[in-house]
Amino acid sequence: MKIVVIGSSNTDMVVQSDHLPAPGETILGGTFFMNPGGKGANQAVAASRLGGNVTFVAKTGDDVFGKQTVQNLQKEGINTDFVTIDPALPSGVALITVDAQAENCIVVAPGSNMALTPDDMDPVIDRIKLAEIILLQLEIPIETVRYAIEIANRNGVKVILNPAPAQKLPDSLLGNLYMITPNESEAEILTGVRVMDPDLAEKAAWILLDKGIEQVIITMGAGGAYLLSENYSELIPAPKVHAVDTTAAGDTFNGALAVALSEGCSIREAVMFANRAASIAVTRPGAQASTPYRHELK
Repeated sequence: MKIVVIGSSNTDMVVQSDHLPAPGETILGGTFFMNPGGKGANQAVAASRLGGNVTFVAKTGDDVFGKQTVQNLQKEGINTDFVTIDPALPSGVALITVDAQAENCIVVAPGSNMALTPDDMDPVIDRIKLAEIILLQLEIPIETVRYAIEIANRNGVKVILNPAPAQKLPDSLLGNLYMITPNESEAEILTGVRVMDPDLAEKAAWILLDKGIEQVIITMGAGGAYLLSENYSELIPAPKVHAVDTTAAGDTFNGALAVALSEGCSIREAVMFANRAASIAVTRPGAQASTPYRHELK
């Protein structure tokens, strides 16, 4: 089944350090490397590596980063017919610091990602009609996200929203979603509930379910993922691993989730599949570089 991922692409510039700097602090880091990234591109790569038939919709700058992005996506077997170029804005860039405990802090300069407008969705309508899953994030303009959801709804296509970076969203948007996949901090911003344990995750999930969303999954890192729907209400644990870098673990989870659902898995099976994929990703450095292939999950 086909998956359409609509979202951002960035070039990640990563520095490893013993700890994350405090405000005003300068620290000497260790290894520096550059990786292709961006939540949309990360999720597209994850879905493709795990067996999905993926089309990616995005906008890059007319620069070397943009050209490298398209080349990398094509090497991953992703359809890039709807990755367009903005002549004025540079491609997106993310500055990432990763500490010895695998925690990270990230600052994104979105560049051309914020030029992906609702008008750019019109050429994609026929592709959306043929899709099983539309996967969205929030590193592109919210009006573009809203319009893509409207197109999917009109054509009976399921929409998964990964609400990251975190921001408040109107009920009119939330009520049109098939599934939402916030982490703890994103769930708190959406619901006002500080998610500290499974009971609080359930409380936050009910608030979202009551807004009309069919399925709610709150990802809790090493603690697993809390699933709430009409048929399920449970915390699904994640495999225990030694984490090296949590960058893009959530993106891997979402890409894997889309693949499993497009293949007809139950929600519970899809979350278990996504947990396995994300648990492998955190054992490796980088964003897209850390994403596993399908055979690694067996």
